[in-house]
Amino acid sequence: MPKLILLRHGESMWNKNNLFTGWVDVPLSEKGIQESLKAAEIIKKIPIDCIFSSTLNRAIMTAMLVMAHHEQGKTAVIIHEAGKLHDFGKIHSEKAKNSIVPVFLSDDLNERMYGDLQGLNKQETREQFGQEQVQIWRRSYNICPPHGESLEMTAKRSIPYFEKKIVPELKKGKNVFVSAHGNSLRSIMKLLDNLSDDEVVHLELATGEPIIYDYKNGSFIKQATHS
Repeated sequence: MPKLILLRHGESMWNKNNLFTGWVDVPLSEKGIQESLKAAEIIKKIPIDCIFSSTLNRAIMTAMLVMAHHEQGKTAVIIHEAGKLHDFGKIHSEKAKNSIVPVFLSDDLNERMYGDLQGLNKQETREQFGQEQVQIWRRSYNICPPHGESLEMTAKRSIPYFEKKIVPELKKGKNVFVSAHGNSLRSIMKLLDNLSDDEVVHLELATGEPIIYDYKNGSFIKQATHS
């Protein structure tokens, strides 16, 4: 039975510093690296056939750290679909091709874009605008932070990408690993778990903890929580 593994990246440097991050391309913190390695321990025995990641460094780092500690011993290789890396990064050995796990990147899986809040300290923002206003920006389904995206807008890019690119791989019988972000994964889980707009905004996803689904006859069956 094909498996879908969803993983929110480990703690980033700006998570650590309590800053709104959004599309700012920051790396993992030391804690985030350790969280990624903990996630690797949980899924290291599950064969991985392909990986989908956001284009942001913290998600890519998480995926690479997980695969570096995976028991199947294959190399995670980013498949560039345009530009010089697409033209010059071709593999000309069938043996080498069979030793990789392809990694596909898309900004449709990127975190919610937080607009004018990006880089601001979360506590200072609460003090400036009020706890209630900041909570509305962070946890409403269809209300945007200033010049940013709502969760609804995030879902309108992440769910179609999931249905067009990821589901077909599951239908082929492949195990798929998705390394992404709290809000892009919330959006996907809204679809998988048939959550309401209100339920999805209250869905909490811990950093570095895999969420695993079995895919059977077009349905997604969530496995018991791992920790």
